[in-house]
Amino acid sequence: MTAERRRLDYELDEVLEVRRPEQFRAIGDPTRQRIISLLSERAATTSQLAEALGQPKGSVGHHLKVLEEAGLIRVVRTRQVRAITEKYYGRTARFFEFIHGEGDLARETILHMLRQVMNEYVAPEGSEEWPWDIITLRHARIPETRAEEFSRRLLELADEFTDLQPVKGERVYGLLAGLFLTDLPELPGDEG
Repeated sequence: MTAERRRLDYELDEVLEVRRPEQFRAIGDPTRQRIISLLSERAATTSQLAEALGQPKGSVGHHLKVLEEAGLIRVVRTRQVRAITEKYYGRTARFFEFIHGEGDLARETILHMLRQVMNEYVAPEGSEEWPWDIITLRHARIPETRAEEFSRRLLELADEFTDLQPVKGERVYGLLAGLFLTDLPELPGDEG
């Protein structure tokens, strides 16, 4: 992990273990995933989130309520605007760690995240090729200890990526990284 973390405009825990069914259901929705991502930059109001997402305030308000009830976001401050109290929402933790105790829900959440990547992916206008779109799938038959080491290194790289200061007006890039157990068979021995 980097020594100096990007500072947000609100306090939050470092890690939240996501393990309850309502948390998996809440985070499994694409709009709620986008809200959580936006809140990793700074706290925001329902109106600000609705504008950013291009959705009605009532719809965004519903998603915020679901995320808040699941303990994934919270009101981090309020501001009085005329006769209305404006609520600013923020994440409860910088990182969400998914604990796979809820088999089907955990698997469905991962599938939702992969769908989110497919839905978010855009190619730059007028470009046939984009040199920074590097997506690869590799397999290796390794001991569990090496898999744990690679998982740790991937998380460190993801931490470094999310700790970068946002630059207003710049495009948003996504980073997808994962290490997972497969059911690929082993080749039989050579008979030659």
